[in-house]
Amino acid sequence: MIKQYMSAMGVKEEHYQNGNFDVNSPIDGSVIGKITLDSMDAVDTSIANAKKAFKEWRTVPAPRRGELVRLLGEVLREHKEDLGMLVSFEAGKIKEEGLGEVQEMIDICDFAVGVSRQIYGLTIASERPGHHMRETWHPLGVIGVISAFNFPVAVWSWNTALAIVCGNPVVWKPSEKAPLVALACQAMFEKALAKFGDVPQHLSQVLLGKTDIGNALVEHKEVALVSATGSTRMGRAVGPKVANRFGRCLLELGGNNAMILAPSADLDLALRGILFSAVGTAGQRCTTLRRLFVHESIKDDMLPRIKSAYETVTIGHPLEGNLVGPLIDEDSFNSMQDALKKAREAGGTVTGGERVLADRYPNAYYVTPAIVEFDEQNDVARNETFAPILYVMTYQTFDDAIEMQNDVPQGLSSCVFTNDLREAETFLSDRGSDCGIANVNIGTSGAEIGGAFGGEKETGGGRESGSDAWKAYMRRQTNTINYSKELPLAQGISFG
Repeated sequence: MIKQYMSAMGVKEEHYQNGNFDVNSPIDGSVIGKITLDSMDAVDTSIANAKKAFKEWRTVPAPRRGELVRLLGEVLREHKEDLGMLVSFEAGKIKEEGLGEVQEMIDICDFAVGVSRQIYGLTIASERPGHHMRETWHPLGVIGVISAFNFPVAVWSWNTALAIVCGNPVVWKPSEKAPLVALACQAMFEKALAKFGDVPQHLSQVLLGKTDIGNALVEHKEVALVSATGSTRMGRAVGPKVANRFGRCLLELGGNNAMILAPSADLDLALRGILFSAVGTAGQRCTTLRRLFVHESIKDDMLPRIKSAYETVTIGHPLEGNLVGPLIDEDSFNSMQDALKKAREAGGTVTGGERVLADRYPNAYYVTPAIVEFDEQNDVARNETFAPILYVMTYQTFDDAIEMQNDVPQGLSSCVFTNDLREAETFLSDRGSDCGIANVNIGTSGAEIGGAFGGEKETGGGRESGSDAWKAYMRRQTNTINYSKELPLAQGISFG
């Protein structure tokens, strides 16, 4: 099956079958590829080649650059099924989520094509007669992208589609847990290049490796922007290294996301929102719902309904019609069990969280989504575990709920379910949610590419995808033009 999909997308068999590094599927632990990891020398070579491509690509008009991204979107449409299935095999996502991730790639290509004709600056009033001022935006340089296993292709596309229309080359270091999809994306990018025609070589490159390769990309002085997606721990390592060489960072890190469930809410709607946000992708989304604050007046009604809904969730092979697939690996399973152990020690009541299907898949890690009931928020709940664990707590006043929601280091996604206008608007106000994403009557997951994606605090502060996120891939320049015959100075200064 893997060979079928890879061949359709244009990946040569020797690129993913003849190496000495095994690629395992989380579905059953089987080896689905054997790749060759790149050397440290390859990092320097790739970045040098990207720098050469930058000097040529930056001179191409932005709408013309947008045409390349449009063609990439066409190729992705042609191979949506192939790539979506490969995502499922390599990342363990159910089929709908694998296909949805590819659709997200197609959508960002459409968005970026529009951006290619809207790279706008400002005209600024000058205080000096016979002068005008303006802002212009210019390509930044080599863009380094480091992505995680859970969205192995969408994050690359968010960065690459915008970087390309902004005039930059991209060097991509994918997760070593999901390298095959990266090879497939590169092959499809090359298909788009072939349709486009005249284009510099090495506009997009892939570096396969572990932490050492990613670190080399981070520390390289010729990489103008490092866009890194992963854990907060990873961000703490990346940020200072890039800052030390005065490079730019775009960090998308952890998210300990919460929902406030108010008494006025449509509880049926909220139940669906909880289920999708908390158990989808086996809890391995950065936007997964991890904390639920239920008003004390409705907890006794709502908690049994949530538990009943959890019991209906089918767990198993992600391509056999189930709703929840596997955790990515044994380390993820162990982290989940450790978190549940700490929850019990802290007085929590745990429902679920057990390993299942071990007899059928001894080398894979399927679990039942877990619910942990706490009397109040504690350090266990404040710590993000990348697994399907939902901490449930109660609140008395809406202000208390907001304070508890914000009382975590992370600040990615948040939501409230309420039909009270005052509560909804308070949640979205400057004294409400402190997250980069704040939703009303919709869960924490399922962001569209039209809005900038990212969060605050230990989530890193970066913004990708929609809105004006394109500005991260460009440098801003302020211009002053004197069209008079005089040379007046600003601030009324007279000099000689």
